[in-house]
Amino acid sequence: MEAHLTEWLNLSIRWVHMITGIAWIGASFYFVWLENNLNRKNPRDGLSGDLWAIHGGGIYHLEKYKLAPPKMPDNLHWFKWEAYFTWLSGVALLTVVFYLNPTLYLIAPGSDLAPAAAIAIGVGALIAGWFIYDFLCDSPLGKTPALLGLVLFVLIVGASWGFTQVFSGRGAYIHVGALIGTIMVGNVFRIIMPAQRALVKAIEENRTPDPVLPAKGLLRSRHNNYFTLPVLFIMISNHFPSTYGSQYNWLILAGIAVIAVLVRHYFNTRHDSNKFAWTLPAGALGMICLAFVTAPNYKQAEPSLAVEHSNEAAASATSETPAAAAQQSAAPAAAPAQTSNGSTSFDKVHSVIQERCTVCHSAKPTSPMFTAAPGGVMLDTPQQIQMLAPKIQAQAVASQIMPLGNITQMTQEERDLIGRWIAQGAKTQ
Repeated sequence: MEAHLTEWLNLSIRWVHMITGIAWIGASFYFVWLENNLNRKNPRDGLSGDLWAIHGGGIYHLEKYKLAPPKMPDNLHWFKWEAYFTWLSGVALLTVVFYLNPTLYLIAPGSDLAPAAAIAIGVGALIAGWFIYDFLCDSPLGKTPALLGLVLFVLIVGASWGFTQVFSGRGAYIHVGALIGTIMVGNVFRIIMPAQRALVKAIEENRTPDPVLPAKGLLRSRHNNYFTLPVLFIMISNHFPSTYGSQYNWLILAGIAVIAVLVRHYFNTRHDSNKFAWTLPAGALGMICLAFVTAPNYKQAEPSLAVEHSNEAAASATSETPAAAAQQSAAPAAAPAQTSNGSTSFDKVHSVIQERCTVCHSAKPTSPMFTAAPGGVMLDTPQQIQMLAPKIQAQAVASQIMPLGNITQMTQEERDLIGRWIAQGAKTQ
């Protein structure tokens, strides 16, 4: 029952996170588009531009003031709760998925890092990340936005590398997303909203608004806009183990972030000219290159030295004592792994998968963490195993992200065995 309740808690929070995230990012995209498409030719006094638009059967006329109207309207719509609830639901999701089960999802398999220490590193990084970012924006670097952006990119890539040294690939990616999300909501809460409140207050008190605060808010708003596509990728990255499961996962994330920023920049500037249209084919080429460099490089070969040594040890133990022989015969690596014609034995592969994988991926999981097979992936029958061989190759052999946290202690020899079977055609007979 606990696993069932956790699953529905996960689903509910994730749904709220998705809904509020769409609202926040949608508003961000819309206002950037609005800003970029204002008609600035001969605007009316006090305006920086206006725009006519049609949507949903109605025609709209929008105007932007240089600072503010002479008198504030009775009803002024604020955009803040989308950001706050996206971050709050994101932190709740981070807690439910990663911090309640740190040994399963957060900590890298085989790591000696204590769960409490891993959680402290994660939370501490989010807090430190905001203060470092805020300091840099308020430093002289803030007056050179391009250089500031480059420095921030390098620091985020450095944080990505650091996370991969202590967390699982999936845990590292999600913490990069949480770090960026914390910076984004910090911008809204600490900079953008105070600047807007100061502007409104100055108008109400019949004072000339300070243009510094709105300019500062605009810089942070632009940062948030460029952050959105990398964060969106991280939100869906858990479906793509060839990214976070790669040994170069932090570089892959950096590459995808560059592509995302380039694409965002094109859409932010296309109103002015198409001089950045090259970013779209460049982004497509970049994705093709990333797909190429992350392709599995499993080589069909003879049994690994580890397996050979294991078999030799079994033979030696058999010649020494009956007790040692019995102990070695119980080890999975000591069992025959090849058929008479030299191909990998499916019986052996089936045995490994039943022992290491069907604890979770079964019609009736025996793991207390799941009431149903995660993702609907079941490996009970030879036909199911054969059909899902490419997915097994990607997640258990190439990236080795499965089993989760390696809770069933799958050995490298067993992964090699499955990989050879798949390379030889994944035959069940």
